Amino acid sequence: MVGVFLASLLLEGLLIREALRGEADHFWEQRAAPADFPLPETLNLTGYMDDVPAPLRAFGPGYHDWRNGSIEHLVHVSEVNGQRLYLAFDRSNVGRLAIYYGLAPLALVLLVLYLSTWLGYRASQRALSPLLGLAREVRQLDLKAPDLARYAQRMNDFVDRERHFTRDASHELRSPLTVIRASVEILQRDAPLDRQAQRAVARIQRAARDIEELTSAFLLLAREDETGLPTEPVNINKVVASELERARPLAEGRPVELEVDARCNLVLLAPEKVVSVLVGNLLRNAVAYTEQGSVRVRIDADGIVIADTGVGMPTERMQELYRPFVRGESRRPGFGVGLTIVRRISDRFGWPVDFHSEPGRGTHVRVRFPAAFTVPPA
Repeated sequence: MVGVFLASLLLEGLLIREALRGEADHFWEQRAAPADFPLPETLNLTGYMDDVPAPLRAFGPGYHDWRNGSIEHLVHVSEVNGQRLYLAFDRSNVGRLAIYYGLAPLALVLLVLYLSTWLGYRASQRALSPLLGLAREVRQLDLKAPDLARYAQRMNDFVDRERHFTRDASHELRSPLTVIRASVEILQRDAPLDRQAQRAVARIQRAARDIEELTSAFLLLAREDETGLPTEPVNINKVVASELERARPLAEGRPVELEVDARCNLVLLAPEKVVSVLVGNLLRNAVAYTEQGSVRVRIDADGIVIADTGVGMPTERMQELYRPFVRGESRRPGFGVGLTIVRRISDRFGWPVDFHSEPGRGTHVRVRFPAAFTVPPA
């Protein structure tokens, strides 16, 4: 509306006044040749020279306002050779033009703009109303209220109990595992065992080793939120070689080839035990689910790639990959929590793990260590 008002002033103050001056100049130029050149007479403009209305006679050269009944005029007076020309312009048409060509389009634009804004506001209110309601409820909560304080205390106690249980259970399981492992070693060294008993003792030894690794992983995960874990330069090549040797007994009696393709010497600043648990779980999983073929580990500047020719997994099962106690199609023994531990370590330390698997063709696992760096071989 301010813009239309200013446009109206501009139209009247500059354009109309300039047009009136131009009409007067044009008239005097034309009248200089034929003395009977007619006065301007249009719908909005009227010229006077001889028969001048009485109110106009008092106006000197220049611009003047004149009301003739209900009509307002803008009068321009010019004088040449003692003769005066009075040009009266109907000013009311200026207002109508401003309304027709200025105010009406602007009102339409403003109506569309305000309607769109209002509709957008209503839509945003509907979308955000749950959050706004929740914010109001939270704002009204009294953190010192007895019920809320008891609830918060219960949650803290629950978290503490879960952490302490994981830590204490991991510590307590070490003693019977040590006894089992020592007893198995004594049986293998001293007791005369037939072939079937030797296989049974070997299975006990592997199961005890798996439980020990699982216990160590739980203990690490329980400590990660308490005191943190010591960080040191870890040689990924050595960790892969060590964990591959520990997983080799799982392939006994099967035509499975274990290989390492070290394209660089990779070092990572991290807790060595955490890296061992991550790599060990992935390697044991690859060996356990490969009945024949190979398990190959490639070490490059980005991390490691573990590729096996095992049973693989269909796409729909990949969505359940990290759920606890979910296992693939294999008769090999296991607990079904190895990949859950891998996922927690991956999230905790920022080491992305990507799986690609096809049934009957094997699984391809890529572990990236963004902060790793290469060093010359020792």
